[in-house]
Amino acid sequence: MYYFSALARHLESSNPDVTSRHRAFIECIEATGVDVLLNRFKKKSVKCPSCGQRFNRHEEKETDVAIAVKLLEVFASDSCDTAVLVTGDTDLAPAVRTATALFPNKNVAFAFPYRPKNNELKHLAPGSFEISKGQYVKHQLPDPFLLPNGREIRKPSKW
Repeated sequence: MYYFSALARHLESSNPDVTSRHRAFIECIEATGVDVLLNRFKKKSVKCPSCGQRFNRHEEKETDVAIAVKLLEVFASDSCDTAVLVTGDTDLAPAVRTATALFPNKNVAFAFPYRPKNNELKHLAPGSFEISKGQYVKHQLPDPFLLPNGREIRKPSKW
């Protein structure tokens, strides 16, 4: 299993523990055997179409590409027959089309996060499904989570 993300360091001034909470979560899932692949945020100057003023935004970079490459890698190495992508991001559609064309005997499904559905992706991967609100509650890590070294990580209120 793989987890792709980026640490939102740019939010630390307004939300000081945002990256420490994320790092704690990463420690927990790594302890369960999940491979974590972190990417980055890039600052981008944008112009407001209404007032013309410029301001900075941050965009997560390389995560979609990393997921796409990993999808092709696991199919090419015959590591799995079915890949389930937990996302509703249509940026992954070209990778799914390519993976299913190159590996017709393999399957891709999307597990859509609660609420946002994507009919384009559901059509692209017919075995897709939505994760219900109840499933999030049912499948959380234990609190506290005990790491292999004996250290406990307590679940923050904003996980």
